[in-house]
Amino acid sequence: MPALISSRLLLFGGSLPFQKLSHVSRKTWLHSGVTVRHQVDRDHGPLTLASVGIKSVIETTEPAETEKVKRLNSRPEVPKGKKAVRSNVIKSAGKQKTVEIEAAPFAAKSFSELGLSQTLIERLESEGFMTPTDVQSAAIPLILKGHDAVIQSYTGSGKTLAYLLPILADVGPLKKKTSGGGGEPGKKTDIEAVVVAPSRELGMQIVREFEKILGPANKRAVQQLVGGANRSRQEEALKKNKPLIVVGTPGRIAEISAAGKLHTHGCQYLVLDEVDELLSFNFREDMHRILEHVGSRSGSDPRESKSSLAKRVERQTILVSATVPFSVIRAARSWGHDPLLVQAKKVIRLESVPQTGPIIPSKPTTSSSSSSNLQGPPAVESLPPSLKHYHCVTRLQHKVDTLRRCVHALDAKSVIVFMNHTKQLKDAVFKLEARGMSAMELHGDLGKLARSTTMKKFKRGEVRVLVTNELSARGLDVAECDLVVNLDLPTDSIHYAHRAGRTGRLGRPGTVVTLCEEPEIFVVKKLQKQLGVPIPACQFIEGKLIVTEDEKTTQPLS
Repeated sequence: MPALISSRLLLFGGSLPFQKLSHVSRKTWLHSGVTVRHQVDRDHGPLTLASVGIKSVIETTEPAETEKVKRLNSRPEVPKGKKAVRSNVIKSAGKQKTVEIEAAPFAAKSFSELGLSQTLIERLESEGFMTPTDVQSAAIPLILKGHDAVIQSYTGSGKTLAYLLPILADVGPLKKKTSGGGGEPGKKTDIEAVVVAPSRELGMQIVREFEKILGPANKRAVQQLVGGANRSRQEEALKKNKPLIVVGTPGRIAEISAAGKLHTHGCQYLVLDEVDELLSFNFREDMHRILEHVGSRSGSDPRESKSSLAKRVERQTILVSATVPFSVIRAARSWGHDPLLVQAKKVIRLESVPQTGPIIPSKPTTSSSSSSNLQGPPAVESLPPSLKHYHCVTRLQHKVDTLRRCVHALDAKSVIVFMNHTKQLKDAVFKLEARGMSAMELHGDLGKLARSTTMKKFKRGEVRVLVTNELSARGLDVAECDLVVNLDLPTDSIHYAHRAGRTGRLGRPGTVVTLCEEPEIFVVKKLQKQLGVPIPACQFIEGKLIVTEDEKTTQPLS
């Protein structure tokens, strides 16, 4: 360590105070040149290294009134095997740099405008997909051009197809035919794409989407590796079918990989769906193994000290979630190469996102108002636009009866009810059944068969109310769900957004009702402010929902 400090002092000379050295971050030595990346401290001003002949790359979001600092080497190096994406960086006072990708059809009227193969477009049309959603129009061209990306959009906006289609355009039987035409018949037997999901339900939903687009004849190109299923059968299927795409949960993928039955070193794509959930402590060890092995060429030179970056550039990393807190931004910077944040009709360079504070949302905000937000972007980015939000004040012992009256007042046919504690689900189901309302519980302690049976009955309409916990806030896709009820308050605005996203999918109408006690009203007000949507108070009187608080007075403060 002393040697390292002394070498730094020697490099900068005696004229540079040691205090300023504290503002210089790690140095990256590339080839014969030296590049120093550093942060600009507003109190001390910009650090100039021109006197010692060192090129600097400075990332800043200072207002335009401040002195402009030259950016040398501002264009990131494109790794081998990646296609360069030309972009124009727009700078404005107090605003982030927005990337306008050349010829990106943000409002494409058909999938043919996005550069997909004709075979893939025909399969989409046969399944009823005619027009891409906004997030699909923004994400598909970027992924096809080889960019790492963080895809953020509200639940039910079509994020799965946004990464699924460009993968199928490059991997498997529906990919574009190349002029050489070689290498298809079975030369490539390794996995070429890995999709990781935090829950079995979401993993199986993604597999069904892949199978739907691939068609019955090509279903074997994708293989599920989710927990709770028979591991031996999964390993046999891997050996027999030789799939090009695997979709699974972190534990099972890491388990089979550690056993040497899953070879992902030559993988081209790594997709982390609901990545904010995958960053939780429960998945830490499994995710570490997946990130170390997927896309890291086994034949690479072990003497390369910069192997961390060298391995990463062998794969294309795509992170997906309805909400993107700063922990996801930090992970994307670490795991990807120059990733872009892709939202509906907007693309942002992650290198311009500040180290703390929120990402600037779609609606323009002032610097003073944006600084008061919590970490990550406002959760309104992840809320379906067609939702109506209400809260109802009631006593704890009357919550289930209020829930029953809520369902009848809104004439809801498919209801998802969220609670915070698994042990309380059975009691709520018992009380609903006693009041003549069909209900079932869904949680992680149920076996695979019981969970599958419950979901089938709910989707077929045999069960009107599904009582669950946070398990179903991620990846539960029931298009017919028209009402979400929070029997217990969500822990924060992000969890509220994921719960609310179970209804109002793909533009359908939906309602979210939060039941709370009198002392909990301030939590609802706080959620309302963070979400940026009105949540007026209501009561259920004579079979009708009556708003008891003027909706205009519940508009969030700007």
